[in-house]
Amino acid sequence: MTALLVVDLQYDFLPDGALAVQEGDLIIPKINAIQDRFDLIVATQDWHPLDHQSFASQHQGKNPYDEIELQGQPQVLWPDHCVQGTTGAAFSNAWNSAKVAAIFRKGMNKQIDSYSGFYDNNKVDSTGLLGYLNEQQVTEVYVCGLAAEFCVFYTARDAQKAGFKTYFLDFATKPISPVGLEQAKAEMIQQGIVVVQTPDELNV
Repeated sequence: MTALLVVDLQYDFLPDGALAVQEGDLIIPKINAIQDRFDLIVATQDWHPLDHQSFASQHQGKNPYDEIELQGQPQVLWPDHCVQGTTGAAFSNAWNSAKVAAIFRKGMNKQIDSYSGFYDNNKVDSTGLLGYLNEQQVTEVYVCGLAAEFCVFYTARDAQKAGFKTYFLDFATKPISPVGLEQAKAEMIQQGIVVVQTPDELNV
């Protein structure tokens, strides 16, 4: 059973969004084009309360992209983004999400960020994604979406650690930083995650 895991394809991560990933919109047609190849499509959705502690606005004297420690973890402070119920938190209408079987929301605990679609950054709270994939008898997970070196990377890493054969769809992600992406890809390859450069390389 193969699953396409679409990470955080939300307006705030697209051009003109609060935490825009450059050219993030260009991956949407590529994701739409491959969806029919998979047995199951699952999505993650950043879903923050207004006072989430990963927001720079919640820390006096701090600016976006400053770094602090949050619940014992290093934390980049972000612009307010993907606030629950806002347009910025919604999935892009350009994405054909009709076949999404399940959506797993993350980042709802204001005290800790949640890059991975599986757990918060302290791995205390689970989103339920792992149990769902196991119930569906998924064996292979293909990860795409935004942003490549943060939520897509951490989701792919946790999928691999959970025992799924994991593929990072490089052609269907965009990074915040090209340097960060290269570092993430090197780490994923070291961990046994397959980096897929083009749709022609997909074995589904």
